[in-house]
Amino acid sequence: MKLRQYFRIWLACIRYSMVRTMMFRFDFFLWSAVELAWMSVNVLLVEVIYRHTDSLAGWNKYEMLLLVGTSMLIQRLLMGFFWSNLFEMGRNVRTGAFDFYLAQPGNPLFMVSTRKLDPDGLANTVVAAGLVFYAAHKLGLHPGVSGVLLYLALVACGLVIHYSLFLLTASLTFWIIKTEGIEGSYFTVVDFSRLPREAFRGAASVLMVYLLPAVIVSNVPATTLIRGFQPAYALWLGAASVAWFALAVFVFNRGLKRYASASS
Repeated sequence: MKLRQYFRIWLACIRYSMVRTMMFRFDFFLWSAVELAWMSVNVLLVEVIYRHTDSLAGWNKYEMLLLVGTSMLIQRLLMGFFWSNLFEMGRNVRTGAFDFYLAQPGNPLFMVSTRKLDPDGLANTVVAAGLVFYAAHKLGLHPGVSGVLLYLALVACGLVIHYSLFLLTASLTFWIIKTEGIEGSYFTVVDFSRLPREAFRGAASVLMVYLLPAVIVSNVPATTLIRGFQPAYALWLGAASVAWFALAVFVFNRGLKRYASASS
């Protein structure tokens, strides 16, 4: 199947998701409000902390807000584009409904990942982007077009890593009955993305910065916007996104070979 055909399928899925959302408008506004409240709590936490200190691991208040905004932006994009699809994959595998995706003419991973779009998850990307813009303004940052594009490219790399980590946890359902607990631990890990890399020392640094990419997904884009382009950091994040995506796809494809469909 050609790339153009995949794009048309994705657009059709978006139209379906928007129609479904408009049928349940209250649900859309409710969950958008819940996510906005969660984001507000994180911002207020930063405000409270910086009433008692001027610096945290070398980051001032507005640098921290920019970091938190970057982390929120990546997570909102994940929730909007991929969360529901991957979260439902485990249930579909257990019930045999996964056959529906295998019967489609496209790549199974593409069909699994893009069937639904969650507008309530995407709605607050505007808030997250606004927080980044506000913090950058307070810091006196004036990145040019190239700087903004580089920041967005690094955010995209962070999104690929988030997607890959969640795909890995969801793919475990091919081997074990339920993965809800593991999926919950995923959010515990990614919560560390709102902390500066410099705050981690010793074993925590090895685990959260180097072994798991929980910290670099947001730290590298934020640091690049604040301090300018740093090739080593950008290459680090780019290489990590490629490596984790390749691993996630490998595990997913191995899981497909173990899948016993409802009709078998």
